[in-house]
Amino acid sequence: MKPGKLILMPNTLDFGVDDSLDLREVLPQRVIETAARLTHWAAENAKTTRSLLKRIDAVAPLAQPLQAMQITELPRPQKGGKGGRGGGDDATAWLALLEPARAGHDVGLISEAGLPAVADPGARLVGLAHEAGIEVVPLAGPSSLLLALAASGLNGQSFAFVGYLPVDANARTARIRELEALSAKAQQTQLLIETPYRNETLNQALLTTLKPATRLSISVGLTLPGGWTQTATVADWRLNRTKLSDRIPAVFSLLA
Repeated sequence: MKPGKLILMPNTLDFGVDDSLDLREVLPQRVIETAARLTHWAAENAKTTRSLLKRIDAVAPLAQPLQAMQITELPRPQKGGKGGRGGGDDATAWLALLEPARAGHDVGLISEAGLPAVADPGARLVGLAHEAGIEVVPLAGPSSLLLALAASGLNGQSFAFVGYLPVDANARTARIRELEALSAKAQQTQLLIETPYRNETLNQALLTTLKPATRLSISVGLTLPGGWTQTATVADWRLNRTKLSDRIPAVFSLLA
């Protein structure tokens, strides 16, 4: 039997903040129609995936009732486990996500927001699919990282996504200084994210630690009504402090 494909399905960037948003303003029609026909899903969160599928059904009818869909969540990291691609004590659970594809079904991989496998644990499933000879098909959709970089006016020729910073204040400060030095040496934009409820904590840490001439760009609620991007020197940010929402995703970019 010919195996199915692993379809990398883009998601909205609203994290459920604005369910009234018309999907067609964010996702291409092909993506919506592809999602509507899929019956097997590997999801970071089953509840939010069902919510998205309900929104898709309003635009393109689902091939099966939502209750008949097979939606399996990605394995959570286990304490003491080694993790890593294809390894660790949850490897069997990861491989099981590809069983429908081996049986001939296309499987949709969906992240909580944006593009799967980019700043997302689904990258491990993509690696396993390649090892198993299962075709991987990425679909076009919004990526908060690339949208933020494009809107920042910072260096788009050389950039790095560095993910989350340490929660510990001292370790976070040391990491910010390290990234600023790297940015200055390579003239490379550094992109960071944080859990929304910690947006303001990271914002204040950046403004306290970075040098006045370093340029900092903040993007909030991209693709959402009222979303914005603002770029200024740290010195200017300090003069015009903006308190960030604790519910809406943000991307921080810096160039020293």
